[in-house]
Amino acid sequence: MPPSPDLAEFLDASRQRVNAALDRWLPPADEPPRRLHEAMRYSTLGSGKRLRPVLVYAAGSACGADQSVLDAPACAVELIHTYSLVHDDLPAMDDDDLRRGRPTCHRAYDEATAVLVGDALQVLAFEILAGNEHMVATDALRVQMIRELAVASGTRGMAGGQAIDLAAKGSKLDLPRLEYMHRLKTGALISASVRLGALAGVASAGQLDNLAQYADAVGLAFQIRDDILDEEGDAEIIGKNPGSDRASDKPTYTSMLGMDEARRRALQLHEAAIDRLRDFGPEADLLREISGYIVNRRR
Repeated sequence: MPPSPDLAEFLDASRQRVNAALDRWLPPADEPPRRLHEAMRYSTLGSGKRLRPVLVYAAGSACGADQSVLDAPACAVELIHTYSLVHDDLPAMDDDDLRRGRPTCHRAYDEATAVLVGDALQVLAFEILAGNEHMVATDALRVQMIRELAVASGTRGMAGGQAIDLAAKGSKLDLPRLEYMHRLKTGALISASVRLGALAGVASAGQLDNLAQYADAVGLAFQIRDDILDEEGDAEIIGKNPGSDRASDKPTYTSMLGMDEARRRALQLHEAAIDRLRDFGPEADLLREISGYIVNRRR
């Protein structure tokens, strides 16, 4: 099911906005070290979904933030996400050849360059958040945002989830352990995206709590849909080779639950996400629509 006209317009506008901001903040390709800078831009400025920046903009809007103060956190989460993809694709990790519809960074360049690209994108994310010139925020708020993103990126977030994922190849996980892994590997950064947008909008403690639980449900639903697309998606649409998880014997929701039950679980999470927005009015309609979009997307 395609997104509604309003959501489609918002998705397009958000992607254009964050792409323009990323283009400004990434080092120029002709600035030394040129190969590294070229590879950073190659990896970041491809045709990604930009879901995490979209969530920053949508959550910020729901909490009254102006779009201009959301560019920095939107770019920061996308840079962290891109660095994680570059490193996850390496032969020592998932050993993938295709990302966002074209060769992965280590295939287009080389493995050493891909490692440096990930390193450089990660620190650029924190440089952007730390810079006063990038957004209207107090020092305390910038520190809080930096901490949110750091926790979501480390052993209590993406890095920890990836470690569990690597250790689980060829083994059997029960459902609670699988969900724990994905709450770290995928959900932590999605949750941080929502929370960073809300913090920029000076959300109340109650709003932050509800949005965090919305993001937790949405993050798991996103991963389930990813597992479904890995089984039945089209490489030209999803931008990577389908069946790669099954080929590497990774535990997934579809291998554990079957396709029908995986779809049912994703819908349950969508309903849970919507329920967490019950205290919000029309200002959160975009977040409601994004949840539905996530469980029905084709890429």
